[in-house]
Amino acid sequence: MSLRITIDYDRCTGHGRCYTLAPELFDADDEGRPFLLDVESDDFPGQAWAAAENCPEGAITVSDNESARSSS
Repeated sequence: MSLRITIDYDRCTGHGRCYTLAPELFDADDEGRPFLLDVESDDFPGQAWAAAENCPEGAITVSDNESARSSS
């Protein structure tokens, strides 16, 4: 499985759930906006899906060869 994580910065309002739920994958900049860390997302699939499913703005999308999920 190869996961792809994307952040729609136009939708993101900086709630911080992604970096709280998936600290191995996300961190925050000085303004509280998330960014992806330089790690293999395949090592943390549960965190990736949790971040997407719990984003209140639907700004995070996780996809693999079989499916795609977001909170939108």
